[in-house]
Amino acid sequence: MYRQGDVLIQPIADDQVSEEIRTMPPAPRDGRGRMVLALGEATGHAHALTAPGSLLRDGDPMTPDHLHLPSGGRLVHEEHAAISLPAGWYRVVRQREYIPGAVRVVAD
Repeated sequence: MYRQGDVLIQPIADDQVSEEIRTMPPAPRDGRGRMVLALGEATGHAHALTAPGSLLRDGDPMTPDHLHLPSGGRLVHEEHAAISLPAGWYRVVRQREYIPGAVRVVAD
């Protein structure tokens, strides 16, 4: 398990990845060719990878994303130490917070 700021990255076994997840279209990369796991709303900083692979998300910020890195990758952010991720599948969970009457993804 890995954590970088408000992003939690959990390795998952290949046989635990459903066909529904495997067939989701990958999220587009940003203008710099990066897979952006989370973008800081206040700072513009990003938790991002430039490695080969796919970031799969269904659009609901409360639902975990999935990340497939066939040859591993390096997760970087301007304010955190880089993290080397081995090849494999990952569940990407954004930290949440409670505000009266709702739960939301933490804004960076």
